[in-house]
Amino acid sequence: MTDVKVLELLRLLAMDSRLSTQTLATLLGASQEEVEQAVQELERKHVILRYSAVIDWDKVATPRVTAVIEVKVIPQREVGFDAIAERIYRFPEVRSVFLMSGGNDLQVTVEGSDLQSISRFVSEKLATIENVHSTTTHFMLKNYKEAGVIFDDHEDDRRLVVAP
Repeated sequence: MTDVKVLELLRLLAMDSRLSTQTLATLLGASQEEVEQAVQELERKHVILRYSAVIDWDKVATPRVTAVIEVKVIPQREVGFDAIAERIYRFPEVRSVFLMSGGNDLQVTVEGSDLQSISRFVSEKLATIENVHSTTTHFMLKNYKEAGVIFDDHEDDRRLVVAP
């Protein structure tokens, strides 16, 4: 498969990982065997790490709170930010960790059952890590769009409201 087709395959899988290999082959103008081999190779090379669904958790009865935490750290000699980031991403509450430009060094997304569980995580686990200088926690209040998916999209009427 050409590099262009592989990139298109990845784009299609990112949009909908449930597409069958037959559908992918048709969309790519390739054989089903080519698609299967390409997917297996991408999985083997850890380009495709996991298949997942985008879920509207507000429609599920289980309580869930998400927070984004900005973290300032003092980089460690020889390893920079990597060792601290690794310590942070190993916690089960942590969903993502990014090295960022700007005023903060790391952006950490965590999930918990309530505000108190996230507060405990920050005060007892995150802030106590050596070389963590400071944290700023932002609680997610409502999800409008995630992974390209719009939540509660009202397709019925897209006209602009005109007021006198």
